Amino acid sequence: MNTLRLLPLVSWENGIWMIGIFAAVVVVLITVVWSFINGNKK
Repeated sequence: MNTLRLLPLVSWENGIWMIGIFAAVVVVLITVVWSFINGNKK
């Protein structure tokens, strides 16, 4: 029963980590693409 109680907490923390890493990667990609497009316009 203890394992069933701990599983949601572990999966929830893993979900937060995955969302945080995914958000960081998306922000970096958008910044790189945006600067690349702006650099080509000049």
